[in-house]
Amino acid sequence: MDLLLDAVCVVDTRGCFAFISAAGERIFGYTPEEMVGRPMIDFVFHEDRAKTLQAVDGILDGHLQPHFENRYVRKDGQVVHIMWSARWSEADQVRVAVARDITERMHADTLQAALYAISDAAHAAEDLVALFQQIHHILVELLPAANFFVALYDKNKDELTFPYAVDEYGEAPGPQKLDSTALSAEVVRTGQALLVPPNSGEGLPGRPPSDVGRDSSNWLGVPLCAKNGVIGALVVQSDCAEARYTNKDIELLQFVADQITPVIERKQMEVWLQHIAQHDPLTDLPNRELFHDRLQTALRWAERNQTPPQLALLYLDLDKFKQVNDTLGHPVGDLLLQEAARRLSQCVRNSDTVGRVGGDEFLVLLNGITLPEQALSIAEKIRVALGHPFELAGHKVHISPSIGVALYPEHGDDYKQLIRYADEAMYAAKKSGGNRVQVTSSPSMLNTPKS
Repeated sequence: MDLLLDAVCVVDTRGCFAFISAAGERIFGYTPEEMVGRPMIDFVFHEDRAKTLQAVDGILDGHLQPHFENRYVRKDGQVVHIMWSARWSEADQVRVAVARDITERMHADTLQAALYAISDAAHAAEDLVALFQQIHHILVELLPAANFFVALYDKNKDELTFPYAVDEYGEAPGPQKLDSTALSAEVVRTGQALLVPPNSGEGLPGRPPSDVGRDSSNWLGVPLCAKNGVIGALVVQSDCAEARYTNKDIELLQFVADQITPVIERKQMEVWLQHIAQHDPLTDLPNRELFHDRLQTALRWAERNQTPPQLALLYLDLDKFKQVNDTLGHPVGDLLLQEAARRLSQCVRNSDTVGRVGGDEFLVLLNGITLPEQALSIAEKIRVALGHPFELAGHKVHISPSIGVALYPEHGDDYKQLIRYADEAMYAAKKSGGNRVQVTSSPSMLNTPKS
């Protein structure tokens, strides 16, 4: 019986194994007979083949390689870390090498290194995407992770999204419900790691892998478990059919997931706090401060370009809103404001901004207006949209808006000035009976009131 822990290997000039000691079976999983005569490089993990061939060139040039490390794929698909001591025998025209399995040591070292690297990434990353990029770089050094996905679950929306997804052969999946057939959704639902080996067909009984992965891929997902439940999943995927994820890979990926879950929660909290500081809590529209900031930014951009397109500012107030509040109560009034905000947002483009600046008053910034008539057309579209009945908590509510319009540069180049002129035009529209669009008459008459 061969009691040596290390294996002695001999490789001929063709690059094929000419001899392997009996200890090789413990390391590689193959009997010596199964390896002799086959190219050495075929057993090397595909991501390490380039550096292995480079090391071989050095040995052939007469350089001793006393501590070269690479990864091999065992017969059972497990990836093992090997340390080699190799030299070239000129007399025999062969490479002679001693192989030592250092997988256990590497596993312990990588866990410690991953902990430090994740800590550094958590402090350095400015946002979640930057964090996930760093985590991906870390994982690539730990296990086959060329394809890496982060799924995050929004409980309020019952929606699973993929803010970070790298797939060599496919595109990032779109948002999905938690009851979908996606494998990542299964991980979030169960809170358990899921390992799907290559050529597994359905992946799960009745649940084909519809989110990421192909039938020939190794697929491994682990949950991001927080104190209040599962907030998402980490997924790695390998297209190397010979190498398969193992229980140690599950342990490693879960370790990484457990380390970054608090970081994700903290980053999400920071984003949420920043959001609520800049948005109206009832309608989720930009608040006064954020709207003013966007208006000033738009004015600076327009001033630098000094050519059309222009921009327009709409100031609107909901006619009869106080009456709704007084007769039907504040809960219905809140529903009315929320629905009005939704209709307002549907009337404008993504490049425009709708903000709630207090009570039942809203501001709308229209960017890229080439003709004044465009602003009036959008204002009229808003007037009509808000004039349709609202179905709110069993009540049919009718309101209408009074809308004031100010244009840059015709009516001023200062944001406070434009807001004041649009506000004055809105009050003029309200005094005229409401339910109309009024262009400011200060400092010049651009148009007549439109009803």
